[in-house]
Amino acid sequence: MAHGPVESFTIAIPDEVLTDLRERLARTRLPGEVADGGWQYGTNLAYLKELIDYWRTRFDWRAQEREMNRYAQFKVDIDGCGVHFIHEPGRGPNPKPLLLVHGWPGSVYEFQQIIPMLTDPAAHGGDPRDSFTIVAPSLPGYGFSADPGGGMNVQRMAQVFQELMTGVLGYPRFGAQGGDWGAAIVSSLGYDFPADLIGIHLNLVAVAMPADRRGKELDEAERRHLADQEQWRREEMGYRWLHATKPQTLAYALNDSPAGLAAWIVEKFQTWSDCGGDSSAASPRIGC
Repeated sequence: MAHGPVESFTIAIPDEVLTDLRERLARTRLPGEVADGGWQYGTNLAYLKELIDYWRTRFDWRAQEREMNRYAQFKVDIDGCGVHFIHEPGRGPNPKPLLLVHGWPGSVYEFQQIIPMLTDPAAHGGDPRDSFTIVAPSLPGYGFSADPGGGMNVQRMAQVFQELMTGVLGYPRFGAQGGDWGAAIVSSLGYDFPADLIGIHLNLVAVAMPADRRGKELDEAERRHLADQEQWRREEMGYRWLHATKPQTLAYALNDSPAGLAAWIVEKFQTWSDCGGDSSAASPRIGC
């Protein structure tokens, strides 16, 4: 893969973009909802009203910019794909390079709290010999990375990030951690480039039933597990089929309506996190 020069990057959203955001939030047209539906049919209306009001009147995007700009950030073109990434050096005697790969709905913001602990463990009660140099890219089409314009999949993203680590940054071997789509990408890295990987760590592992169990009578625990999987596919996977088959149609609504984007994403944090029914504990701080 070919790559261009590395350019320094600082997050600086124009004021007019933030003004437009607040105006769009103020003009939100909310639907009705099924009485006492809670979150059963999607994002709860009362919760979304509170979230929109918070986002419009109290959320401080500039404070989030300052927090994210604490870290060294860059952009580089890799084989025609513009990639944004954090590159924060470790502060130990021999920091190991570590690639952090996020998923959906997510961004490099997920790593804001963990980066200092990994780069400078001594400052957090750890051993300085355990330090890492962190590389955290925005997936192509996410955050501040460019829209790849199609043709992107798990294996190609793995190729882009392998080039970022070895070709652009010059790390002959590195570790990698991934969650959600990041887990799939990191798994592909480990499979396709084993000589470049010190090791991989996943916080989502997708597994299929072993071949030697197929066609055999299942025990009660296995039957419950398969029933849970089927219920999840039936009730929680509609978003995935839409993303995979008709993403352009959905893009118009999510790009035009910040309230729609918030509702689309926050429902996943409610459903997928261990929030105990308290949506505020699950919800991220939403940016512009």
